[in-house]
Amino acid sequence: MSLERIRHAGLREKVVSAKDAAALIQDGMNIAISGFALAGNPKEVLPAMVKEIQNSGIRKKINLWTGASTGFEVDGLLAENDVVMRRFPYQSSKEMRQRINQGDVQYTDMHLSMSPQSVRYGWWGHLDLAIIEAAAITEEGEIVLTTAVGNSPTFVEVADRVIIEINETFPENLEGIHDIFQIADPPERMSIPLTHPDQRIGSPFLHVPLEKVKAIVFSNVPEKGPVFSPVEDVHQKIAGHLIDFLEGEVAIGRMPPNLLPLQSGVGNVANAVLAGLADSKFSHLRVYSEVLQDSILTLLESGKLDFASGCAINLSRDAMQKLYSNLDWYKGKLMLRPLEISNHPEVIRRLGLISMNTALEADIYGNVNSTHVLGSKIMNGIGGSGDFTRNAFLSFFFTESIAKQGSVSSIVPYVSHTDHTEHDVDVIITEQGAADLRGLSPRERALRIIHQCAHPDYRDALQDYFDRACRMSGGQTPHILDQCFSWHTRFQKTGSMKENESDAL
Repeated sequence: MSLERIRHAGLREKVVSAKDAAALIQDGMNIAISGFALAGNPKEVLPAMVKEIQNSGIRKKINLWTGASTGFEVDGLLAENDVVMRRFPYQSSKEMRQRINQGDVQYTDMHLSMSPQSVRYGWWGHLDLAIIEAAAITEEGEIVLTTAVGNSPTFVEVADRVIIEINETFPENLEGIHDIFQIADPPERMSIPLTHPDQRIGSPFLHVPLEKVKAIVFSNVPEKGPVFSPVEDVHQKIAGHLIDFLEGEVAIGRMPPNLLPLQSGVGNVANAVLAGLADSKFSHLRVYSEVLQDSILTLLESGKLDFASGCAINLSRDAMQKLYSNLDWYKGKLMLRPLEISNHPEVIRRLGLISMNTALEADIYGNVNSTHVLGSKIMNGIGGSGDFTRNAFLSFFFTESIAKQGSVSSIVPYVSHTDHTEHDVDVIITEQGAADLRGLSPRERALRIIHQCAHPDYRDALQDYFDRACRMSGGQTPHILDQCFSWHTRFQKTGSMKENESDAL
């Protein structure tokens, strides 16, 4: 424990054990924490609370608010010990997902850009306590955050009390990578003065009213980070179709040679596809996104990328060490902002982003499901994909055309849950090809998606469904209502969407 990380002498008196800090958490409280997408969440106080529950046998339940997903030491551990009653606004934990799908946790999934103002407006209730991870505290008592900003500025603004975790595994020279800018609420709200991804508009520090700080805890728990799968041939094909498409847009003058600022979703596919741009002819790229993954370092090192702005840095262990080993160089090319700025529709539209997100499934008319399996079971949540898709200059969705060794088609007659409607989706890309849906009617979109995105094993069945829907139902968007979900129900019954010879579609 190095008290030198607390440069405000008066706050050193607030240092306590994780157990003593956890005692501030009472049954039924609304608890908010820092972090975003497995990065920057506190790692000591909540595990200490769980340990005390286990030792005492006294049950304690909380409502948990975050910026987005968290590490196991938050969502996983709390879910395993049945501590959470209600969860906002995003998660990606298998343990928490199970609790939610069993109905044990009430989960509100929402567009992430809306979450900060929902907190300030009181729509989630009153915030009792915020727990914020920090790398250091300045002489003035300002917070140097770690690898995420998330909703921390709003949480400390409205919380009654604040606990700060000083995590000594983070280098102190993270100081300067953050840009904290907060917007006012109506009717005082003004425009956000951001016109370029590399523009600084706020403070490098998070301001916390000193009277709110009730405890400071030291931590030495390192960030685990994601584990990315090796880039596969299917991902390279998707990246190839994306590059070809963007080259075509440049060739006809729809965007400049260095493209418009890029946004990419999270996960293996998104990381692999974005990294594929390192092999393209594009240079002087810019990123204005939500989560910065390993591919960002790849692009920076290749010289293809000039600057990346995000809300969090979510890197694998190896990539994190690479970042820290040359942090001063990377800091000049990276910036972390509050969620309310990184995902704000005003900024997304002004900058003219190219948004690239992943889908669980898409239907023949261009609707996209990115959250639910078979329409009922949540996977993670919509996250920021809706914020970017609805407001982007050009919106892409990626998916492999099949899943589960071919027993599932990712292109279906009708998505089992709609997160992104046909009105917002511009281009769908699978390893089979890219379907440009701009300016097309629903019937035209169906033909393009079937023949350019669907896997050959399912293409004829999709065409047959569409042809029969046109004959039997007609209309602007033809559907056979008692058959449009038959692929999903077949999978539930047989374990495959493929039609047996004895079945009828």
